[in-house]
Amino acid sequence: ANRNRALARRVLAESSAPGGPKLQLSALLVEPGWRSALAGELAGANLRQLDSFLGAEWAPGRKPVFPPKDCIFQAFNACPFYQVRVVILGQDPYHGPGQAMGLAFSVPRDVRPLPPSLVNIYKEAAADLGWGDRPAHGDLSAWSVQGVLLLNTCLTVRQGEANSHAKRGWEQFTDAAIRALSERRSGIVFLLWGNPAQAKASLVNTRKHHVLKAAHPSPLSASRGFFGCRHFSETNKLLTSQSLEPIQWRPS
Repeated sequence: ANRNRALARRVLAESSAPGGPKLQLSALLVEPGWRSALAGELAGANLRQLDSFLGAEWAPGRKPVFPPKDCIFQAFNACPFYQVRVVILGQDPYHGPGQAMGLAFSVPRDVRPLPPSLVNIYKEAAADLGWGDRPAHGDLSAWSVQGVLLLNTCLTVRQGEANSHAKRGWEQFTDAAIRALSERRSGIVFLLWGNPAQAKASLVNTRKHHVLKAAHPSPLSASRGFFGCRHFSETNKLLTSQSLEPIQWRPS
């Protein structure tokens, strides 16, 4: 994961150098398995349109765009295609300064307070798994390196404007990622929290994969079926039934 992020940073540095190549969005996705699985999308018109849209959004004088450029594809770069065992779907990145890091629901270790949805995720995991207390930080990178794909359906957002980059092409791209996993892999556990995530269930072949559904962990809905869903222990049961290692859900 760190190596792939370093590669993404090198791409950025080269594009920023005098006379350097123009930054292409597709170049920031560096993990080989994902580049192969999404080759059609990376070379297609949809990503070129996203390139153009984001180029305008990044122009001087415009509102900041989150996450940082080297983190846009961090969900993929941190969790190689052939190592994915679990998928957790979010919507769009956190739109407050310093929060989005390219992994759904995750924030950098020094961010306080933790976002409310992440607090509720930790509450449910603690109740489900018997943690004595909850982690103090919100960095879920330890999940990614174990094969948990923390995927937002929209990968960028304008500061302070939720869903500001919706319907610009990201949904087509991330749908293609879900389809690729469904078609080329087997035995993955998909955790779909809330109606927008559950709408993606149609992309998953349930004869080959497992789909667990619950309410979204947002304070607006967590008490309507997220609390008590026990998805963390259920996921580990499904993994161990396939002779796969369980996820160590508590971030260190």
